[in-house]
Amino acid sequence: MKKIFLIIGLFSIIILSSAFSKTEKNERTYDKNCVRPTQMTTVFTLEESKHHYNTIQVPFTGKSLAGFSGALGFKESQNRYHVVNKLGYLGKYQFGKSTLERLKIYDTNDFLNDSEQQEKAFAALCSLNKYILRIDIKRSVGKKINGIRITESGILAAAHLGGAGSVKKYLRSHGDNNFSDAFGSSIQYYMKKFSGYDVSSIEANRNPVI
Repeated sequence: MKKIFLIIGLFSIIILSSAFSKTEKNERTYDKNCVRPTQMTTVFTLEESKHHYNTIQVPFTGKSLAGFSGALGFKESQNRYHVVNKLGYLGKYQFGKSTLERLKIYDTNDFLNDSEQQEKAFAALCSLNKYILRIDIKRSVGKKINGIRITESGILAAAHLGGAGSVKKYLRSHGDNNFSDAFGSSIQYYMKKFSGYDVSSIEANRNPVI
C-alpha cells in the first residue's frame, strides 16, 4: 500500500512540474508591448533571473480620456512611440508630417524619441479637431447613422484617422461619404470602435499650443 501511494505521489509531482514548465514558456513569449490598457490590468516582465518574474499593475482606464488615448494609440501602433509605418506615419498615434507641421513640429527624429511631445501633440490635435467640428458635434451626437450611435469620442477618433473635413462630409451626407485610409480603415469604423469614451475634458481650441 505504501508503495502505491509513493508511486501516485511521484506521478502527481511530474504532472505539476510539466504544467509549471508550460506556464513559464507562455510567460516568456508574452509581448508586453501588445497590451491594450482598457483590457489588461497585469503585465509580466522577465528579469535576468531564469525563473523570477515581476508583476506590474496597470490601472484599468475604461471609458475615461486615458482609456480613449490608450485604445486609439493601440489601434494605430500598439502604443509604440518609435514606430514609422510604410507610408511614413510616425509614432504612437501615427501622425503625418503635414499634421505635425500644422502643430509647429518640424523635427521628426526628435518627435519619435519624445513620448511626452507625442502625447501633447495628440492632445493638441484633439483640441483643434474639436474646435473645427464643434457645430457638427452639437448637431450629431446622440443620433444614429447607418445604425451607429454618434458620440463625441467617435467623432474625434474619426477625425484623427481622416481629418476633420472627412468627418464633416460623413456626418453631413448621413454616412454616404465614408472616407477610408490606405489600410481600409473607415470613418464609420472609427465612429463605432471608439464610441462612448468620456472626452468632455478636451477643450475646443483653434490654436492649441504644445
